[in-house]
Amino acid sequence: MGRVEGKVALITGAARGQGRSHAVRLAEEGADIIAVDACVDVATNGYPLATPDDLAETAHRVEKTGRRVIARQADVRDAAALRELVAGAVSELGGLHIVVANAGIAPLGPGPVQAFADVVDINLGGTVNTVHAALPYLEAGASVIATGSVAAFLPNTTDTNAGGPGGAGYGLAKRMVAQYINDLAVQLAPQSIRANAVHPANCNTDMLQSDPMYRMFRPDLDQPTREDAEPAFHAMQAMPIPYVEPLDVSNAVLFLASDESRYVTGLQLRVDAGAVVKVQPWKQ
Repeated sequence: MGRVEGKVALITGAARGQGRSHAVRLAEEGADIIAVDACVDVATNGYPLATPDDLAETAHRVEKTGRRVIARQADVRDAAALRELVAGAVSELGGLHIVVANAGIAPLGPGPVQAFADVVDINLGGTVNTVHAALPYLEAGASVIATGSVAAFLPNTTDTNAGGPGGAGYGLAKRMVAQYINDLAVQLAPQSIRANAVHPANCNTDMLQSDPMYRMFRPDLDQPTREDAEPAFHAMQAMPIPYVEPLDVSNAVLFLASDESRYVTGLQLRVDAGAVVKVQPWKQ
């Protein structure tokens, strides 16, 4: 216990899924939490997003650990709103040491070009907005962590005809997040601030357990169910599992947030049960 004791962590997309898991896991290890989520649906996204009640539940779970939490609704596309939110939260909690830019959507399947714009704006633009809102408050020892995806390493994972404009935007956004973190790490290193990305494979969240994702994995069926999709989920990973759990990703986030990784920066950390090495040959 206490691996991030006394630190303050900003987490976006915190109302449920990976974001909630990260918030609770970091709180269990001593961090106070700034939990941010838009808590509104996006029209081009084919599954419902988190609600204000979900964000309140995240706050409740953090409070149960004994840590402080500020839970606020804000859209990561709104840079000005994020800057205002972060400034107020940092003033109240007394600092900022960890940034987890996690908010994201996956508007997969046939749809308008707006789906491409929405996912790039949220998954890439939202990551940049979050980090840049936090930068003025970060000092030596701070850690920036972005949520990527194995889609950054595996072409044709989502950017296929079946994925539609949203799938193409998702793949592009995750590749750009990986490069952004790589280049950001170089810029922050002289200040002893780290920047790393975590790239999950299938993760057992509402994003994966959704009708658009079932259709992506089982295009041979008109109305695939979770049970129909499970065998196809298995096919993605080298290990015999359909998906990783949010906690598996949170444990990686905790390592990157803690001083245990004080000299780890620019890392593209895959939590993917072998999904990438399964299909990509070794490269020196």
